[in-house]
Amino acid sequence: MLGLALLLQATGDLPPLPTDWSTLAPIPYVDAPTLTAPLVKFVAGEIAAGRCAVPKPADGHYVIKVDVATLIDQDGTLRRAVPRAIDCPTVEQYSAGLVSSFARANLNAGTVTMWYRATLVYDWHG
Repeated sequence: MLGLALLLQATGDLPPLPTDWSTLAPIPYVDAPTLTAPLVKFVAGEIAAGRCAVPKPADGHYVIKVDVATLIDQDGTLRRAVPRAIDCPTVEQYSAGLVSSFARANLNAGTVTMWYRATLVYDWHG
């Protein structure tokens, strides 16, 4: 791993996004963020407006999960945030933006540049 880190520093290349996101470690937040009601409201609005292919649950309780792969530098800086497709581009990009905001000055520094996973869960009654 150390050799990879030195190679990345020397070449400026970034490690490729892994295909199996289940192997990614959780993003190393110093303080884990909380999705507040106003943040969830945007997603609820996108679903209600029909901009996402999400069927209405019989009980009206929505749970939308978005994974975001994040490339973190050894100094704790987020370099990239890539949302997993959920057939709702606005919510995907919104989630990547939230993760980027949550990460600002809130990541533990690591020893190597690598990919991590952040998972946002939007939960509301519609």
